[in-house]
Amino acid sequence: EDVGWGFQLQSPTSVAVLAYVLTAVGFSLSGIFHLGTSLQNAGQGLSNASGLVGTFFTGVLAVVVAAPCTAPFMGAAMSFAFTQSAPVTISVFLALGLGLALPWVLFSMSPALVRLLPRPGPWMESFKQFLSFPMYAAAAWLVWVLSQQVSAEGLFRVLMGLVLLAFGAWGLGNAQRRSAESKSTIMSLLFFLAGISGAVIAIIGHFEPARKVAGDATETSHVFSEPYSATRLQTLRAEGKSVFVNLTAAWCVSCLYNERVALSSEAVKTAFRETGTVYLVGDWTNKNAEISALLKQHSRDGVPLYLYFPKGGGEPRILPQLLTEGLILDTLKGHP
Repeated sequence: EDVGWGFQLQSPTSVAVLAYVLTAVGFSLSGIFHLGTSLQNAGQGLSNASGLVGTFFTGVLAVVVAAPCTAPFMGAAMSFAFTQSAPVTISVFLALGLGLALPWVLFSMSPALVRLLPRPGPWMESFKQFLSFPMYAAAAWLVWVLSQQVSAEGLFRVLMGLVLLAFGAWGLGNAQRRSAESKSTIMSLLFFLAGISGAVIAIIGHFEPARKVAGDATETSHVFSEPYSATRLQTLRAEGKSVFVNLTAAWCVSCLYNERVALSSEAVKTAFRETGTVYLVGDWTNKNAEISALLKQHSRDGVPLYLYFPKGGGEPRILPQLLTEGLILDTLKGHP
């Protein structure tokens, strides 16, 4: 298959599973149930295993969740990596992994740095519970991404799955408490199994794609845009018009930032009109072979990608992955 960096979020099922995982982590941090008890051996995920296996899969989860897009600086490294030999490509990815792990590595290798950390105490429990809120926020973001991909019926299924997941987490937590009190846990475990089973069933099966309302723009910031297609781009180039192509995705946070900060102002919209530049938006939220082909053509494996095709022909200019309003205005007006 033709895939790219962050492609896992093009699958509604993958997005739903990640929302489940982050919500479950949040439940654990909030104290609804606890990891590390005697029930751990009966069904905890690979990321909770001890030793190198747990460490490895914790890293896998971190990368899957944290790497939907490549801006602002990863794009150049990724473009270079995927055009090199296997040893060079692996070296680039090892460097990215080292960057993620560096804080832990520094603290684990330097006792002097460890002494700077706060001493263990009751505050750690409150801090652990506080950390659940970023997990819930990330899950909410994933549900928003899902709302761009699936129909209302599919979104409702996933939301009900989250409710059932909460039911299962409550059952597991209740079982853990009853076990600590030497009481029967059978009923609580049945609640846990029922909730988890229901959550899984909710996301099994086909998701109908989201229905676009006729005339709607992809985003409010794209009210002056057209959907990207290779045929449309070729036609505009043949007519000698200048074209600005924005390859984006709903799950790409840096893409959304650029669109709000640099591409949606009145000054930019006026510049598009005055220069006669056509604005094409390629939405890679779901799989799209034409957008994947354009990314590959310019040695990219993920979004965002911004291309400016000048009036009258010529090679496109690739813009940085972190945009400013001034950069867009200078590009549209032909300034270097």
